[in-house]
Amino acid sequence: MKCTLRMALTAGWLLSFAGLSAVPAQGLMDIEEPPFSYSETVEDNRVSRLIAKIQAKELRLDYSKPRGHLESLLQALEIPVSSQTLVFSRTSMQVQHISRSNPRALYFNDDTYVGWVRGSSLVEISTADSKLGAAFYTVDMKPWRAKIERANYDCLGCHATSMTGGLPGHMIRSVAPFHDGSINAQFPSHVTSDSSPFAERWGGWYVTGGHGSMQHMGNAFLRGETLDLRRSGNVTDLGDRFDTFGYMLPTSDIAALMVLGHQTSVHNIFVKADFTIRKLEYDRDQRQAEGERISEAEEAEQPLQIAEAARKVLNAILFCDEQPLESPIESAGDFMREFEALGPIDSKGRSLRQFDLQTRLFKFPCSFLVYTEAFDALQPALRTEILTQLRTILTGEPAADEYSHLNATLRAELHEILVETLAGY
Repeated sequence: MKCTLRMALTAGWLLSFAGLSAVPAQGLMDIEEPPFSYSETVEDNRVSRLIAKIQAKELRLDYSKPRGHLESLLQALEIPVSSQTLVFSRTSMQVQHISRSNPRALYFNDDTYVGWVRGSSLVEISTADSKLGAAFYTVDMKPWRAKIERANYDCLGCHATSMTGGLPGHMIRSVAPFHDGSINAQFPSHVTSDSSPFAERWGGWYVTGGHGSMQHMGNAFLRGETLDLRRSGNVTDLGDRFDTFGYMLPTSDIAALMVLGHQTSVHNIFVKADFTIRKLEYDRDQRQAEGERISEAEEAEQPLQIAEAARKVLNAILFCDEQPLESPIESAGDFMREFEALGPIDSKGRSLRQFDLQTRLFKFPCSFLVYTEAFDALQPALRTEILTQLRTILTGEPAADEYSHLNATLRAELHEILVETLAGY
């Protein structure tokens, strides 16, 4: 079985599964060895629970042309249509279907991603999993049934590389595409997150929405050795670029793309921190089981390692390296409204999902991903340390230099929101 997911999220993956072997010099972990045992571990995530409902005949996915099971699948996974983004770089195993005139559509919620290509009977799904980091699935769509299967090796060949910290994860790649959607490997590519320079984002993607004087790489392709950006900015209508018939929406929302870049990078940081502490605790338990004594120095080192892993998570969820916006972002679709409505909302009507889009992504710079199953599933010692440090940052005086972007008012507001909305805080 082949996994074509490569996820519209990525635009060019080069490494094979062999690259997953432990390489101590680079600090990589072998995910097929305990405590991970990736291929042998039973998944528990939004998609596996959907599969269980289908098998128990509690739920049936409906089929209709021209998109097969797509609408029914999105509804079952609680993924909004408004999250649609479109990527035209030819980088997945469905390369025969993808081009500038037939981009791949990607839909997502807080933990799950669905990729669909017009004209293909295969849908790709990826989701955050408490034990696997990221889990991958394919959906073979036939009128009489949707066959959903887990995929491992073909996906991990690209979804567990240096681009994801060497562990199962996701990413948005920004590349330099030719006119037909194929990519020029001689040009630099970029993994996009909220810390990426705006000018390096979304190469090989369609982008609809306003962004003022800022320039990105979306909607453009190479002419010779130059990326032609003349018609790439502030695009509101894709109808003159390809026939949008069959797509759920005729847009590729800029606000959705910005959220997508943030959450894929933060999910990867969750996985890195969690796997690090799982490996640390497993190795310690194994040594003790074999009768080896843990030295006092090592005993003292473990809390420091947990604290450092927590600090890296905090830097991500508190947007420490976020690139400021130089112009306001404008989105004309329903994504922003539907995203903000998900809450949770405190007694003063505030939410971590409220957009700013004037100088930064969100009004309150603490990631909504603290409400997700992926955050709750972090190793208990790690999650406790994250919340302890978070309270210290938001209530202490003064904040450390790396949190200097959070002024006293912001820290107080974030503290009040989290007290009311985040369990355990």
